[in-house]
Amino acid sequence: MNAKQAYETIPSMAGFADGALGLYISIPFCRSKCTWCNFASGVYPASSHARYIDRVLEDMAAAPAYAQRMGVQLPSRVDTVYLGGGTPSVLAPEQISRLFAAIRRQFQLDPDAEITVECAPGQIADPTLEALVQAGVNRVSLGVQSFVRAELARTGRKHDEAIVRADVALLRAEGIENISIDLIAGLPGQTAESWKTSLDALASLEVPHASVYMLEIDEDSRLGSEIILGGKRYGAFDVPNDDRIAGFYETAVAQLARDGILRYEISNFARSGSESLHNLKYWRREPYLGFGSDAHSFDGTTRWQNVETAPEYVEKSESGESVRAESTQPDPVEEKFFVGLRLAEGVHPDESDWLRYGSAFERHLATGMMESADGRLRLTNRGIMVSNEIFQDFLAA
Repeated sequence: MNAKQAYETIPSMAGFADGALGLYISIPFCRSKCTWCNFASGVYPASSHARYIDRVLEDMAAAPAYAQRMGVQLPSRVDTVYLGGGTPSVLAPEQISRLFAAIRRQFQLDPDAEITVECAPGQIADPTLEALVQAGVNRVSLGVQSFVRAELARTGRKHDEAIVRADVALLRAEGIENISIDLIAGLPGQTAESWKTSLDALASLEVPHASVYMLEIDEDSRLGSEIILGGKRYGAFDVPNDDRIAGFYETAVAQLARDGILRYEISNFARSGSESLHNLKYWRREPYLGFGSDAHSFDGTTRWQNVETAPEYVEKSESGESVRAESTQPDPVEEKFFVGLRLAEGVHPDESDWLRYGSAFERHLATGMMESADGRLRLTNRGIMVSNEIFQDFLAA
């Protein structure tokens, strides 16, 4: 597949700024599919991983070449790289090495770039850990979800608290201190007591970053579909109700704050200076390129997305077809608030924003859902709990 075929539907890449670029690499492979997961990932034979990586590398090589042919300069440097999915830690060590060698070959990677890899507990022993360290990985996001064995078993996860602690120790022994842990509020059978167990375990590990997600119920996950259909599989009958899940989230916000891990985005918490630089690009509308199936990109003007599944991505790529699924040019003012209000720092509205959204601002300020300070608007704790409804005001205006 040549560069034109790979990126034939990118209008011009003209939206790219002169600043640093983020790279996202989608690795949609897992050893097992969690019941709550609604991502475009799955369990594939290891033999398919190599074909997929080959296509990602060709896709990656095509982007700068096509930009050059169009007379457009990509940002001169890359300051964040993020391997997500899926579970990138299922890749063979040599595949991890190939990916990062290609990144350094195709892009100008900052010496102090933030390089994150998502890993599942129990999957980062040598030689995988050695490959990550040699690749320059300096940040690891561990998909823990819970420290309670009974909750994990019902979702299909195989680890326990001891495995997580061993992994954190391994990472620290190799000099990787920038560790994030994911938790999910609302797993089947979760109680206030079991949730406190997970929060206490998280606190004891003293990691600098945590993500806390409230369980999403939709038809794209086995658990969500079962709940919607009124079934009992996967513990669907035992999922906490919305009020209890909201309570778990608020408990997490308070406890993490006491431990010095402050909320900087609705689902993300960090000690000062340990915020995810890559994810901040999404919320601040900074440019990034995504490679692989279901990967998204943004050049400052246009957003585009690759085809959703790994088999379709490989098939289209090998046949010389574009892997692009769709592209849009969103309203930047809408996104300024729809995305920016997710951040604790909030958004600075200008005069034109007040003309367009003033009634919405005033309504949410009056009801205590938003607050104003130093010329910035941000959601209050109450507003965060109904943030999806508030965001709709900035899509409909």
